[in-house]
Amino acid sequence: MSQPPYGPPSGQPQDPYAGQQPPQGQPYPGQQPYPGQQPYGAQTPYPGRAPYPGQQPYPGQVPYGYVPVDPTAKSKLAAGLLGIFLGSLGIHRFYLGYTGIGVLMLLLTVLSVGILSPLVAIWGLVEGILYLTATRGSYAVDAQGRPLRA
Repeated sequence: MSQPPYGPPSGQPQDPYAGQQPPQGQPYPGQQPYPGQQPYGAQTPYPGRAPYPGQQPYPGQVPYGYVPVDPTAKSKLAAGLLGIFLGSLGIHRFYLGYTGIGVLMLLLTVLSVGILSPLVAIWGLVEGILYLTATRGSYAVDAQGRPLRA
């Protein structure tokens, strides 16, 4: 008797799950889950969350949705308001750590005896608005490259 080119020999029932393994930790189709195990296809928690309600996160694991805040980050609001109101003196640049440009703005205002003060004030006003509205780029970080906090 010759065997067909594919499939099991005729007369034997075909097993649709032959050779297939279930996903890791899941029971075979038709098998009951072990006690404490979620049934096959059940909703699994999001990564980073405690696996079951009431269970604490593993040591070193950050809770889901937690965004760490840098305590040394400079305020975006403070930088913007300093730029708008005291921009001609470069105070906002000193606040963020850009002392070179802050000294330049201060010297332009003081040494020109106020002649260049309106131009430097416009410069500070524009930078103040940029600090308030920027989400990326050079106006969203301080001199050390740390993001500004809202």
